[in-house]
Amino acid sequence: MFKSLLIANRGEIACRVIRTARRMGLRTIAVYSDADAGALHVTMADEAVHIGPSPAIESYLANKSIIDAALDTEAEAIHPGFGFLSENADFAQAVIDAGIVWVGPDPASIRAMGLKDAAKKLMAEAGVPVTPGYLGEDQSAARLYEEASRIGYPVLIKAVAGGGGKGMRRVERVEDFEAALEGCRREAAAAFGDPRVLVEKYVSRPRHIEVQVFGDRHGNIVHLFERDCSVQRRHQKVIEEAPAPGMDAATRAEICAAAIRAARAVDYVGAGTIEFIADARDGLRADRIWFMEMNTRLQVEHPVTEEITGIDLVEWQLRVAAGEKLPKAQDEISISGWAMEARLYAEDSGRDFLPSTGRLEHFAMPAELRIETGVREGDTVTPFYDPMIAKLVAHGPTRDVAISRLRAGCAKASVYPVRTNAGFLVRVLDNPLFRAGEADTELIAQAGPMLAKPSEPSDAARAAAATAMLPEASDAWTALTGFRLNAPPVREIFMRLGDEVVKGSVQNPPTNSPSPAPVRQGDGVIVTENGETWFFRPNRIDATHTGAAGDGAIAAPIPGRIIVLSVEEGQTVERGQPLLVLEAMKMEYTLTAPFGGRVALDTVPGAQVEEGAILVRIQGD
Repeated sequence: MFKSLLIANRGEIACRVIRTARRMGLRTIAVYSDADAGALHVTMADEAVHIGPSPAIESYLANKSIIDAALDTEAEAIHPGFGFLSENADFAQAVIDAGIVWVGPDPASIRAMGLKDAAKKLMAEAGVPVTPGYLGEDQSAARLYEEASRIGYPVLIKAVAGGGGKGMRRVERVEDFEAALEGCRREAAAAFGDPRVLVEKYVSRPRHIEVQVFGDRHGNIVHLFERDCSVQRRHQKVIEEAPAPGMDAATRAEICAAAIRAARAVDYVGAGTIEFIADARDGLRADRIWFMEMNTRLQVEHPVTEEITGIDLVEWQLRVAAGEKLPKAQDEISISGWAMEARLYAEDSGRDFLPSTGRLEHFAMPAELRIETGVREGDTVTPFYDPMIAKLVAHGPTRDVAISRLRAGCAKASVYPVRTNAGFLVRVLDNPLFRAGEADTELIAQAGPMLAKPSEPSDAARAAAATAMLPEASDAWTALTGFRLNAPPVREIFMRLGDEVVKGSVQNPPTNSPSPAPVRQGDGVIVTENGETWFFRPNRIDATHTGAAGDGAIAAPIPGRIIVLSVEEGQTVERGQPLLVLEAMKMEYTLTAPFGGRVALDTVPGAQVEEGAILVRIQGD
């Protein structure tokens, strides 16, 4: 076993790898950008090396800087985590050529599975069922259009070199194909440097089922059962679980055997995931489950597999990279209970899930769950990286128990002033289809408005805030405000919640303890209930007031970069016409005209803009 390990990543996965490496007695080296100079993974590691400016392309995606950092610190091995360079075959080869141990599959395996079209052909040859579609070399718009019509709508356009939902569009109608293709190519080129796409049949009632596989250099390959990752928003996973609900023993045996065949087809070494799409119209059936792609790395959702198997997958990665045999044979691996993971994102569900940035003045996670995070109270969420700030993981003897535990934990996740999707997660976990184990990848899209709309603070939440707002030095019960005979006295406290004045009623003695626990923050109070966090302030008039932008002024909803400017100065536009595309936190946001009129520009392509900056003005006739 090597003695030192550099983690070529950041955030929660860097912290996760450091914990296991430290338990195994390895010296750990972190790398960091300008934005991450004081990050948690930097302080956890034994050493840390600065590798560049904040943008990932200049730091965490800078191959040479990372390898130089490993050589300078005499790191014997590099673990890439997930994302960034984890599936970059050229980087893996450069690590090996530098005489450093690469904690991952061989570069040839990464290349074989990195291009979706080639991977599907390879899988078909290996006897793994694949989704019907077009994987050809002709990338002309006319040919792709023709193939989509042959396959039949709806179809899915996917980046050949893609992953993580980037460069992917579902197309329902022939009229929408051209615009969707253009968006996919642009996003694929930006994310992967490769604009090529494939077209495949969109499966009705689709469920996303994946199998964790592991191989070593002694010819051993095992599976660690399946995960269900069907609960997704914009092709990004939100809640994952293991095992998959409704998976019978016979279907499990077939899908896991197919995953083993897939791994053997590329002589796979290390941790990998074979991803399948299932047509769940009649439940999970082996003849309606098809190969989608292989992720040649550790997955974000690996903790649920660890929870049901009791196996540390990072430890296995390190041991296999050191040349050891897999610690267990297939018949020694079994399922125990049920596990679920919810991804906590810094985003505002009430504003179409726009990423939320800023300082984490308050960050409190439920102690009863397994928490994977790379941030702590006082850290800053920046616009440079993925908005996921934590993973909440629950385990229980049954699926119902796991749901209940995860729901209770998400309900208590308290973050301020950065917005999170904790309340949204609670509502998803309460959804009847999810509870019944019948959720498919369309669950969130179809139930979107009900799930996305933030709840209002209950009477109990307002009462908790009001109680905490009372001056400790005064006797709140000497006044007879709200006094009634034969009833406990009630005091009404008026507070500010954003721009609103709200009322909280406080009784003495309390009839019961309020369920939300208030937290003092400056001159106000933070209250979290069912995952929603509110900040209540004393009711007083602010000294300053900033008005909203006037009609026709299009402001940046979040910090980001202008990647497409679709209009020109003086151009006449109609209501709803796209004006520009803003890129932030790996996502694209299209801003449209609120009404018809003439365009006045306040930005240029490539500009980096702050939240609230005026970008375009529409001057009405």
